Amino acid sequence: MARASYLRVYLPETRMPEPLVHVAEGAVSTRRVMRRGEFGLSEESPRDDAFVLEHAGRRYVCPRFPRLRMLEGLMAFHHAYQGPTASLLVPKATADRAAGELEKIQRRLPGARSHILTSPFFVPLRWFSLFDPIERMLMDEGDVLTIRYRTPLRDALRRVQRSAGILEEAGFDESIVEQVVDLEEWLERFPIDAVIELDYGSVASLFTRAELAIDESAADIAASLDALEQGDYEEAGEHYGLAASRWAHAQSLVYAN
Repeated sequence: MARASYLRVYLPETRMPEPLVHVAEGAVSTRRVMRRGEFGLSEESPRDDAFVLEHAGRRYVCPRFPRLRMLEGLMAFHHAYQGPTASLLVPKATADRAAGELEKIQRRLPGARSHILTSPFFVPLRWFSLFDPIERMLMDEGDVLTIRYRTPLRDALRRVQRSAGILEEAGFDESIVEQVVDLEEWLERFPIDAVIELDYGSVASLFTRAELAIDESAADIAASLDALEQGDYEEAGEHYGLAASRWAHAQSLVYAN
């Protein structure tokens, strides 16, 4: 079973168009059952429910839209790999059916969009740039210790815009800056009063409780960006190296799989 981390956008409950999603009264079940469907295997429930969050005295919901996310993920994979074996990974007929269904969903529900980004086996380091280190929450959930960050969308946008500007000014490769800009553009599609959550999810199980207790990845990325802004490339590299080395083993599992 693939472990994954998540970046979620929660909207105020009052902003949710009622026909789009059934809002569960409690947290969405974390029980995973492998299912085989037209477009491959899935271990996520196909139900259009939502994660529910109480934050700063308000109730927020994050719709899962599992079918929409699956189709978008399949098409992204299809477009990303255009080599000689591409047709073996995603046959053209399958890609055409997926594209057609995705268009139908978007016509039927113009406001529907993916509220969740998923990363297998690790947390992309650019995600940490959305958060202030003090927003780190070490969560003890019985047998599992995990980490979450939450912040208002307006703050996340301000931070990611600053990050893109710092990287561009420092002369980083365009492909690196584009990944941060893509994250910014994804966030810009949501209402400014939304809440952003980074959840280590099942990726937390790749670390010991002691390793999670001292994990300050957001602080390392923030310190690296601050040093870059000041032109101190050596210090920036040291802080980034701490975060990168912490995640190196988990990230290597992507290629092993």
